[in-house]
Amino acid sequence: MRIALIGYGKMGKAIEEIAVAKGHEIVLKITSSNTEEFTTEALQKADVAIEFTNPHSAVDNIKKCLDAGIPVACGSTGWLERWEEVIDYNVVKNGCFLFASNFSIGVNLFFELNSYLAGLMAPHTDYEVTTEEIHHTQKKDAPSGTAISLAEQILQQITRKKQWVNHISDNPTELEIISERIDPVPGTHKIKYQSDIDDIEIIHTAHNRKGFAGGAVLAAEFLHGRKGVYNMKQVLGL
Repeated sequence: MRIALIGYGKMGKAIEEIAVAKGHEIVLKITSSNTEEFTTEALQKADVAIEFTNPHSAVDNIKKCLDAGIPVACGSTGWLERWEEVIDYNVVKNGCFLFASNFSIGVNLFFELNSYLAGLMAPHTDYEVTTEEIHHTQKKDAPSGTAISLAEQILQQITRKKQWVNHISDNPTELEIISERIDPVPGTHKIKYQSDIDDIEIIHTAHNRKGFAGGAVLAAEFLHGRKGVYNMKQVLGL
């Protein structure tokens, strides 16, 4: 499979290493220093694109891939206020698009565990739930997309919580997401249920970027030859 990497920072390089080891070919690498090469003609040499850039350029990058008729898997976060715009654009272009706040297989299993645990804890109002995420200092958005996904899952199950906030809160209807930026942490997410009697915690700690990169390549393989909108649950058959 021929892959275009839109974004060639640390994550892009990790994706390249895994993709090449699996026998795929990287036919395009786009960074901020060679945007003139980000053309329809160049994109059409690829079978699929993987987009890892930043919240400000992600939507335009996705659209450019869809314009070229190339399936695109996007791991950039912080742009979801434009979600409907992208989905509508994908329909117009009869394209193929996948977004994941986190491509890691372990994190996606953690999502399933988080949702299940929140459902179990919902009736037990003596427990206060909080969330925490820690990333490296180059992480541009806070809270992380993964932390938002985890929080949204909790809000679906624990209805006494009405919204998440990215600060410490004494409002019982708000779900705290506490964000820290510490080098060289690739990503840690913690969900804590605390009562006067005991605490229950689940934690996912990434040791490196290989989990994210491997999941991104798996998603690209899944998208090849498809149309529509997908997520990692479908990729992993969860």
